Amino acid sequence: MIRVLLVCSVFLTSLLAHAQQRDIPVFTSGVEGHKSYRIPAIIDLPNGDLLAFAEGRVHGAADFGDVNIVMKRSTDKGKSWAALQTVVDYDTLQAGNAAPVVDLTDPAYPKGRIFLFYNTGNAHEYEVRSGKGLREVWYITSTDNGQTWSEPVDITTQVHRPNMPAANPAYTFQEDWRAYANTPGHAMQFADGRYKGRIFVSANHSEGKPKNSAEDYFAHGYYTDDHGKTFKIGETVPETGGNEAMAAELTNGRLMMNIRNQQGDVRARIVAISSDGGATWDTTYFDQQLPDPVNQGSILTIGKKKGKAILAFCNAADTKSRDNLTLRISYDEGKTWKDQHVIAKSENNTKDYAAYSDLVKIGKKELGVLYEKNGYQEIVFTVVKWK
Repeated sequence: MIRVLLVCSVFLTSLLAHAQQRDIPVFTSGVEGHKSYRIPAIIDLPNGDLLAFAEGRVHGAADFGDVNIVMKRSTDKGKSWAALQTVVDYDTLQAGNAAPVVDLTDPAYPKGRIFLFYNTGNAHEYEVRSGKGLREVWYITSTDNGQTWSEPVDITTQVHRPNMPAANPAYTFQEDWRAYANTPGHAMQFADGRYKGRIFVSANHSEGKPKNSAEDYFAHGYYTDDHGKTFKIGETVPETGGNEAMAAELTNGRLMMNIRNQQGDVRARIVAISSDGGATWDTTYFDQQLPDPVNQGSILTIGKKKGKAILAFCNAADTKSRDNLTLRISYDEGKTWKDQHVIAKSENNTKDYAAYSDLVKIGKKELGVLYEKNGYQEIVFTVVKWK
C-alpha cells in the first residue's frame, strides 16, 4: 500500500510539474499599467534566462495609440516571470513590433549583446498607407542580459524607403514605401556558413496608395554584417499581399522567410527561399501544408538532422478563425511538416482564441511557445516536448 501511494505521489508530482509549464500567464490585460498586451516576442540568453516582449497598450487594444514595448524575464525556463519592465516608451505615440535577437559573434561582446529592433508611428496604419503618417525603424542594445539598455539608434534611412520630405528631407527616395513593420517576433542571426554572424530582420511595407485587396503590401528583410554599424535592405519578395513575416536559417547560407498573406485569397502561408542570406529570393510559393486565417506565424531553426535544418513553425492552423494554434516540425527544411502538436484549440472554433505566437528553444527536446490567448486577454507561455 505504501509503495502504491509513493508511486501515485511521484506520478502526481510529475503531472503537476508538467502543468506548471502549460499556459503560464506572462502578460495579462488590465494589469501592470496597460489595458491590453499584444504582439509577443521571445528570446533565450547565453546565461539561460528567457526574455519575453510585448506591446503594452496603455488605453486599449487598438494598434495605434499610447503603446510601449514591455518585457518580462524568466530565470527558470518559463515556470515563473518577474515583474514588468518598460524598455521603450515613445511618449503618447506608438512603439511596437519588437524584434529581439542576441548577437553571439561580436568579439567586442564575447558574452553576447542583445539587439531589440522596433518601430515607431505617428498615425494609424491606414493613414500611413495613405501618405499621412510615418513609421520609423530603431534599435536599442543591451550588454547585461537586458538589465539596462542603450540609447535608441534610428536606422530608418538605411532600412526604409518612405517618400516623405515634409516629415524629414532625408525621407525622399525613388520608392514610395509607406506602412512599415518589423516581423513581429524574434529576429535571427546566422549561426553557420558564409553568412555567419549576419543579423536578419524580416519586415514588410506598403508601396504607393492603398489597394482594397491589400496588393500594396510586400514582405522584405534588412540585415547587418557588422554588428549594427550599417544595414542593407534585402530584395522585396515578389508576391503581392506579403505582410508580417519571420525568417529561419537553412543550410549552406540559405534562408526561409515565412509570410502572412494579407490578401486572404489563398488561406495559406507564403514562403520565400534565399540562397544568399536574404539579399535576394530564388523562389516564392504558397505552402498549402500551412493553412492560415490571415494571421501572424512564427518559425525557428531548432537543430540539424542528416545535414538538413530542422524547422519549427507555429500558427493558428485554421482557414477561418484565429484558433487551433499548432506547432509543426520539419526535418527536410520545410518541404514537409510531418509532426504536429496542437497547442491551443477552442471547443467551438472561437474567433481569436489563439492568435500571434513566438518560439524559443529551451532544451534539446523542448520548445517554449509564447502566444496570445482568449481573445487577446492574455499572453501565456507553454512548453512543448517536440521529440
